[in-house]
Amino acid sequence: MKQKTELISQDKIWSWLEEVTDPEIPVLNVVEMGIVRDVKIDEDQVTVKITPTYSGCPAMNAIEMAIHQTLKKKGIGSFKILTDYKETWTTDWMTDEAKLKLKEYGIAPPDKTDADSEDYLIGLKNSQKVVPCPYCESTETEASK
Repeated sequence: MKQKTELISQDKIWSWLEEVTDPEIPVLNVVEMGIVRDVKIDEDQVTVKITPTYSGCPAMNAIEMAIHQTLKKKGIGSFKILTDYKETWTTDWMTDEAKLKLKEYGIAPPDKTDADSEDYLIGLKNSQKVVPCPYCESTETEASK
């Protein structure tokens, strides 16, 4: 059953996109990760803008395909998915819930970066802190060799 795109709200599309999980960390969806940056509805055309977590992310094709399948399954007849490289994805775009899920999955969630810095890389470097172990909260950790 096809749904008329103009009758579907942006909120509904955002909620459908929450069904699309990251293929590498399946406890996270692409909305809470901040990969989905925008949803627009122009007449009968839905446009979903996504930003990769990094320029060479091998999961982006799978994510784009999953978004495609989700929108098609929901009856959206006309849509396009734009991969935007203009913005640089940052862990600051992840929701607090996503960071909690990441921790429960066994991956130390990132802290907020120094978003006030004019230079993203300098802000990122200045924000590097000791990240506690996701299992025991210890900050007395070191990388294994």
